Amino acid sequence: MAAFHAALDDERRRRGISWRQVAAEASVNTSTLTRMAQGKRPDVDGMAALASWSGLSLDPFIRTSRRARERPDTISVLSSQFHTDPSLSVADANTLVDLLRVAYERLRQDRVTAKSEPATTRSGPRRTRRALS
Repeated sequence: MAAFHAALDDERRRRGISWRQVAAEASVNTSTLTRMAQGKRPDVDGMAALASWSGLSLDPFIRTSRRARERPDTISVLSSQFHTDPSLSVADANTLVDLLRVAYERLRQDRVTAKSEPATTRSGPRRTRRALS
């Protein structure tokens, strides 16, 4: 957290304000900033508020496991988008997620099955563009 605190300090100095003003503008308690200066970690809400105030991305400041650095699950990403969409109710978002999950898994299975099937030869009737239309 020392690096995050240092980045916040740089932003504070750039704006020419005090730590007390940072706390007020970010809507965090001044004790949060004091604890961070002592090398302690802020709570999640405080860290999010400070990141928002400063415009800093938290990614460089958070240690992640190897698993967390992998690509997130597609359905999970879509689910978070649907559940934060103000035009959808929770039930609507759940319905969309369920539909997409079923379709996604079906398509993934079809792709796995297609990869495992032996290649076919062109001994059958040749399809032309006209025949497919």
